[in-house]
Amino acid sequence: MAHFVGKYEVEFKYRLQSKIDFLQKLRLLAVEVMLEDNAEYDCYFDMPSNTLGTQHKSVCIREMQPSGIKLWIVKGPEKDRCEAVDISDSDRAKSMLLTMGFERVLELHKTRSIYFLGKFHITVDTLAGVGDFAELAIMTDDEDSLARFKSELLALAASLGLTPDMEEHNSYRQLQEALQVSYSQ
Repeated sequence: MAHFVGKYEVEFKYRLQSKIDFLQKLRLLAVEVMLEDNAEYDCYFDMPSNTLGTQHKSVCIREMQPSGIKLWIVKGPEKDRCEAVDISDSDRAKSMLLTMGFERVLELHKTRSIYFLGKFHITVDTLAGVGDFAELAIMTDDEDSLARFKSELLALAASLGLTPDMEEHNSYRQLQEALQVSYSQ
């Protein structure tokens, strides 16, 4: 999957007011469907002292069904830094992290659809209790192209009716953690 190769990810996330309206606009662009309504389970790990979190890094093991895709994902410390690798045994990967002293710090469940539009990928996500979101992104190894891709993605967002006031700057992890804090109060 060439769309997900690279150590940099340029990504813009938007909170959708109407997922149905957004999907209608998206389908008018003749997107290629990778998958629709896939269930994703993300398991985040960190050291007991929150070492990765304080360094703006994250480690996640992702399981996707019914596609069967399993990924080991590392993000940060730079905002655009993201690397993922396919794994065959997510249970073993999680066990290895626990053996090395990591702790499971968050579990996140979402429903995701992924579409391709030329070199870009667009994900439409639903997080229970949090909302619906669209992510417009591209992955690359070419650090010099990041600014150009940002401009191109912002133009694509505007053509889909996504406005700057809809942009969500928090990660799904941050949104989920904030939701858990509000539930505990």
